Amino acid sequence: MGLTLEKFEEASEAVGRVTLETKLIYSEYYSGVTGNKVYFKPENLQYTGAYKVRGAYYKISTLSEEEKSRGLVTASAGNHAQGVAYAAKLAGIRAVIVMPNTTPLIKVNRTKNYGAEVVLFGDVFDEACDYAHKLEAEQGYTFVHPFDDLDIATGQGTIAMEIIKELPTVDYILAPIGGGGLCTGVAVLAKLLNPKIKVIGVEPEGAACMAASLKQGKVVTLPTVDTIADGTAVKTPGELLFPYIQENLDDIITIPDNELIVSFLDMVENHKLIAENSGLLAVAALRHLDVKKKKVVAILSGGNMDVITMASIVQHGLILRDRVFTVSVLLPDKPGELAKVSALLAAQRANVIKLEHNQFVSLNRNAAVELRITMEADGTEHKAAIVSALKDDGYRPTLVKASGTYSD
Repeated sequence: MGLTLEKFEEASEAVGRVTLETKLIYSEYYSGVTGNKVYFKPENLQYTGAYKVRGAYYKISTLSEEEKSRGLVTASAGNHAQGVAYAAKLAGIRAVIVMPNTTPLIKVNRTKNYGAEVVLFGDVFDEACDYAHKLEAEQGYTFVHPFDDLDIATGQGTIAMEIIKELPTVDYILAPIGGGGLCTGVAVLAKLLNPKIKVIGVEPEGAACMAASLKQGKVVTLPTVDTIADGTAVKTPGELLFPYIQENLDDIITIPDNELIVSFLDMVENHKLIAENSGLLAVAALRHLDVKKKKVVAILSGGNMDVITMASIVQHGLILRDRVFTVSVLLPDKPGELAKVSALLAAQRANVIKLEHNQFVSLNRNAAVELRITMEADGTEHKAAIVSALKDDGYRPTLVKASGTYSD
């Protein structure tokens, strides 16, 4: 039957029974940064922590009793897994979920908590998906694809229905792309309701399978994927979905991982919202959208991030923003030298986090003892002022990076 307005309306009514209301959030910060009126669609606040419950629930509602009785199997990097597990629990159906070994622990545990059986297999989604199909053939399960399914895409597209109902004059919608289910549903429904709305897909640079496919005019498979956005780490986009993307998507923006890290800090500091790396793709894309004075909605597709990953993201984000940095200076090995450096840093309002004093960097200790100082700064200008003050005092500081050092 394809993606029709009638099906979207049916899906919207169905998913409304199980989803939380995610009202648009106006972003004063990003509106100021971009010169547009920016809103977030916070699907990270859904009960399962992501939009995926929409497609999963609608898909299961369309299955026959015979298909349900065989049990469900699917593959997912986490959010679709939770959506299927939750929807299956509501319907009283058995669900087996194959997840990559690299899936964050929070997603694995929450999927289990919804009553699903979790099988860990492979390093990326595509390998997990192949194994899920193997289980389908061996055990007779009903396969529920995480994205390459028109019913799944229809369920995900209900997000566009809600956006346009709340903000009828929206100009742009930014939607993350993994395999394409969300972006397909949103783009098709947006065009059905208002052809003037521009829908922009957003992919991680390290897994831009849809961008590569659109460039070649056919579905292509990437040899590898490499991104911190695990929820969109897909090698091959949906075959069934691709024609809809070609017809309805206005553009694709690709985002490097380091921009996702900075976007995480932006969201936490300015909105007190936690979005996972894939959910931050649309946020990062706001800075790449070459328009002004438009109404733009960025879909925060999910917020399932474990605390260890969160801690790492914060640390790397502070480094990328020059809020935390390390310098190495060489001192004579005699009393009072450390106090001089400390006084200089105090005068520059540098907050010292850690000191490492290495007396063995040189055989001549009178000539060179290394002092490594990790400190907090207010940002790039403050960092530059601290480094400049060390230079002016004759210390010849070397900035130390995680990957090594470089002279400055």
